[in-house]
Amino acid sequence: MAYYLAIDGGGTKTRCVLADETTVLAKAMTGGCSVIRLGEQKAREALHAAIRQVCAAAKISPHRVSAVCIGVTGAARPEIAAKIRGILAELISESARAKIEVVGDTVIALEAAFGAGPGVVAIAGTGSIVYGRDAAGHTARAGGWGFAVSDEGSGYWIGRRAVSAILNSLDQGTETALTAMVLQAWKLNTIDELVQQANSTPPPDFPRLFPIVLRAADEADAIARELLADAGTKLADLVSTVVRRLAPHAPPDTLPVATTGSVFRQSPVVHQVFYNLLQKSFPGIDVRKDLADPVEGALARARRL
Repeated sequence: MAYYLAIDGGGTKTRCVLADETTVLAKAMTGGCSVIRLGEQKAREALHAAIRQVCAAAKISPHRVSAVCIGVTGAARPEIAAKIRGILAELISESARAKIEVVGDTVIALEAAFGAGPGVVAIAGTGSIVYGRDAAGHTARAGGWGFAVSDEGSGYWIGRRAVSAILNSLDQGTETALTAMVLQAWKLNTIDELVQQANSTPPPDFPRLFPIVLRAADEADAIARELLADAGTKLADLVSTVVRRLAPHAPPDTLPVATTGSVFRQSPVVHQVFYNLLQKSFPGIDVRKDLADPVEGALARARRL
């Protein structure tokens, strides 16, 4: 019997599925495996743990896996793809029998949403990127250039902007519930400590503040709600850029839009602002309500290897 491993490797979580030709046999989830964000050793620990867990749950050895497809941030860079392939090969020997495919997270998300068909997928989790393809196979992307300079609308971007909003509120003499919540989340006592933490090297765990912003928004904090609305706007702008770049080849109404990632999943405000702006920019465009599941795209690709 052939066994297939599908892995969605994010900056915060690694999701792994083991299946045969027709049935999902086991699932596992570990910490993030982004080599860019976390380094090679932490990526190795997360990937090895996910593979061992899922194989143990299905009662098979990793050596019996026939094919693996992993989608991970940065895989378009050959050196990153080579590191990920090497980490996987430590448990799954690549041979004529076992094949390993390392692709970008955009590739498996687009596969999950549209198969081989046209469409645009917006990914907003720890990082963010928008990727699209028309019916003729032309592709375009926007965003996703890394947390220090890009990744608009992502969990990292929202968390970093939350700290900026707190300090701006201090300057303006206004109040936001985010101040006390963020100090508590980072176990700090003063604004001076917050400034020091925010400017530390390496940078602090800004994505950890995304749930704090959600909680503040739920408690009707205007600044938190504005942060989420801004995230929805930025993500809609990225999609608009991709749709317009593909427009010479495909009318906008032939390019459905899908979403995936924790920001879309957890924030109705982000999703609603995103939807409304795209409907205004491209009347009648098909913005799908259900989130795509990238690991399903990885599984489809693994079964084709």
